[in-house]
Amino acid sequence: MRMHVADARPLSRSAVADFFDVVLGQRAYRALRPDPVPEDVISLILEAATHAPSAENRQPWAFVVVKDPEVRQSIATLTARAWINGGRSHSRPNLTPALLEEIDHWATAGLAAAPVHIVVCGDTRVAPEALLPSSIYPAVQNVLLAALASGLGSLLSTLPVFAGPAFRRLLGLPDEVIPMALVPVGFPAKPLGLGRRIPVAAKTHRDRWGTAW
Repeated sequence: MRMHVADARPLSRSAVADFFDVVLGQRAYRALRPDPVPEDVISLILEAATHAPSAENRQPWAFVVVKDPEVRQSIATLTARAWINGGRSHSRPNLTPALLEEIDHWATAGLAAAPVHIVVCGDTRVAPEALLPSSIYPAVQNVLLAALASGLGSLLSTLPVFAGPAFRRLLGLPDEVIPMALVPVGFPAKPLGLGRRIPVAAKTHRDRWGTAW
C-alpha cells in the first residue's frame, strides 16, 4: 500500500480500514533482510515524519539517513557496546528470557544487517531541549507507521544514544543537535503476527479513576 498526503476531507471507509490495519499491525522488526530500500520510499517515510505534531509547531526534527555499510557497522558496534555495558543488565529484570535473547541477538549481531538506519535528532537551535521529546517521538511514530505501510519493518531504539560522544562524532553532529532515536528500516526477514496487548478496558477509566470503562 502506498501512502498519499491527504487533505482535510473525511477518510473513506477503505482508508480508515487501511489505517487501522497499519496501526494494529505495528511490531518491532528485529530481523531485516539486507536488500536495498528504494530512495523514494525513504523520502516518503520522512515526509510522513515531518507531518507529526510538534511543540509550538517548531518542527525541531532532523534526520540522518545512513546507508553506507561501514557507518552502519560502526553504529551497530556502538549499539552492541551500549547493550553489553549496561543495557542488558538494566533490561534483564523486565524481559522474559525469550525476549531478552531476541533483543540480545539484535543488539549484538542483527542491527548491522538493516540496510537503512534513520537517526532522528532534535535541533536545539529550533526548540529548547525540554520541548524536544514532545516533538521528536511523534515524528518517530510516524516513521514506524509509514515504514509498515510501505511494506517495511522497523523498530525504535535509543541504545545508540547512550553511546555518548562517539555516536555524535560518527555522524558529525553539531553540538546543538541531539540524537534521540535510531530506526533501522528494511524488508522483514519473516512475517510477524499481531502483537499481544493488554485489553483497552483494563487501562481505561470512565470520568474518574477506578470507574470501569
